[in-house]
Amino acid sequence: MQEATEVEASLRGQADIRKYMFGFADSMALKCAVELRIANIIHSHSPTDGASNSKPMITLSQLASSIAPSPDMTYLTRIMRLLVHRNIFAIHHPSDGGEPLYDLTRSSRWLLRNAELSLAPMLVMENHPCLMAPWHYFGQCVKEGGPYAFKMAHGLEIWDYASQNPEFNKLFNDGMACTARVVMKAILTGYEHGFDGVGSLVDIVKSYPNIKGFNFDLPHVVATAPVYHGVSHVGGDMFEGSIPNADAVFMKWIMHDWSDSDCIKILKNCRKAIPEKSGKIIIVDIVLEPNGEVILDDTRLVFDLLMIAHTPGGRERTETE
Repeated sequence: MQEATEVEASLRGQADIRKYMFGFADSMALKCAVELRIANIIHSHSPTDGASNSKPMITLSQLASSIAPSPDMTYLTRIMRLLVHRNIFAIHHPSDGGEPLYDLTRSSRWLLRNAELSLAPMLVMENHPCLMAPWHYFGQCVKEGGPYAFKMAHGLEIWDYASQNPEFNKLFNDGMACTARVVMKAILTGYEHGFDGVGSLVDIVKSYPNIKGFNFDLPHVVATAPVYHGVSHVGGDMFEGSIPNADAVFMKWIMHDWSDSDCIKILKNCRKAIPEKSGKIIIVDIVLEPNGEVILDDTRLVFDLLMIAHTPGGRERTETE
């Protein structure tokens, strides 16, 4: 009995390592689903029975015909099989023995392109070869320190790389924009009175029409920013003290990009831009919990490693840090 238990424990350990060893397969299958717009195809498919309350479901052959004139059904079947196993999509087997039907889940709804809240752009961004390459330099980062992983991989810091590569710049900005919409929805609900008394703010206006907003970012970022009523786009460098004067400075996922000493420089420049007595600096960042057990704890820890991969000294921090 003890021998059998040890064998099972060993097998489970092996299974765990294999799961993480091939974790990239999940990411690539998800990226494929987004590129083929599988979630959108299912979402836009009308129920076959015409009932208004029926969920959109689709057969594999219907899905395939919406992807391309002559798709490879074998490849599509195998990719969907893994994504169903991961609960990204659901499969239903009709009682009459007809062709199985595929359906969206609460997870795949986050893959809908052009939805108000979608993680599709960030998924494509994070799995782009440019952002995957730095992960291969982690060992070198640990042994040698020095330039961070992105610079090791590409010879430039990520911001400089984006300024010189318009296609990557758009990919990066789209990824950041989609996460901003997700995070801001929660902030504007949970931080209900945080913007009271603010007349100008470096980021937000939709929920507070009385606020005059300045979108302050690097020149190559604001150069492609869309026109938005109530918002002025201002290019500059927060390390050079060119932050527009405002009643409040709002920074989402900024401090985690930088070392402690750089964060202090940023905060000092923010302090100069706001009123001495009534000014606010509002910081939105991930907070690491020592023994956190909330739904997004895995994401918090992965984001901390993202900072090693992509930023010059950035990190996620505990509340004390």
